[in-house]
Amino acid sequence: MRYAQSVNHALALLLEQDERVFLAGEDIGVYGGAFGVTDGLVDRFGEARVRDTPISEEAIAGLAVGAAITGMLPIVEMQFSDFVVNAMDPIVNQAAKLHFMYGGNVEVPMVIRLPGGGGTGAAAQHSQSLEAWFAHIPGLKVVAPATAQDAQDLLLAAVADPNPVLVFEHKLLYKNEESVELRTSTAAPTALGEAVIRRAGTDLTIVAYSIMVGKALEAAERLESSGISAEVVDLRSLRPLDIETVRASVRRTGRLLVTHEAPAAVGIGAEVVAGVVESDALDYLLAPVARVCGKPIPMPYAKALERATIPQVEDVELAAKELLNA
Repeated sequence: MRYAQSVNHALALLLEQDERVFLAGEDIGVYGGAFGVTDGLVDRFGEARVRDTPISEEAIAGLAVGAAITGMLPIVEMQFSDFVVNAMDPIVNQAAKLHFMYGGNVEVPMVIRLPGGGGTGAAAQHSQSLEAWFAHIPGLKVVAPATAQDAQDLLLAAVADPNPVLVFEHKLLYKNEESVELRTSTAAPTALGEAVIRRAGTDLTIVAYSIMVGKALEAAERLESSGISAEVVDLRSLRPLDIETVRASVRRTGRLLVTHEAPAAVGIGAEVVAGVVESDALDYLLAPVARVCGKPIPMPYAKALERATIPQVEDVELAAKELLNA
């Protein structure tokens, strides 16, 4: 099953089993969404449950906030994650804060799906990785599934959460195929805030999320042929962040490499590094920490320049080898 189909299954399951759930976004109905993720859902559940909206991200986020605080379970889609910048006030100033401002008497159980990332030739305004913006905000939770299974399971967990969750889905992952256990209940099989070790290793720890998990695993395969054993940790959840799993891995391996497609500055990787050096795991480090991240420039349109801006498997492999020689 493709990653996109796994998300579609989770959405259908939620719509089928809970009448409070509805979807809203630009072209998610008849058109099936810009990436086909909601294909067929309007035919099954009708326009009242799968709502095409005007081209106004602020209105989409605003309707989700209002619906959530009055008992509904909205799942809204920003056609490209970049467009969420038009909805910062309802998300950051309202959704994130209402539970706190009303003394816990109000919950805001809304989910925002955000197709993001580069590699599609969509250029600077349609290729960003903005997850660190939202992970910085108290009151918001942020997840970034790397696999088709997690795309389904983390969405179910996000809807089950009583307050706002942003789900960043990398656009290039939508076509990835893998075996998926289809859930038959909306009970969340995976908790938010739990990282997972995708590959065990002894020489260094590679921490990644979203599309970089696959690249990290491929780099680990290459490293093995050079006699280097790399452990790969998939964060899955960026807020809350499971730093304990990372610390435990670093205590075993003694080296840490963090990689993500977003630029390094003030990114999730910096938070991971801080979480390690602020603990006793610092004492286990045998070399300086390394980061392999996107270049600090707007995403180019030209294919060769776009590739050079985004971390590639060979970049992760080279950085790992340099760590072993440090």
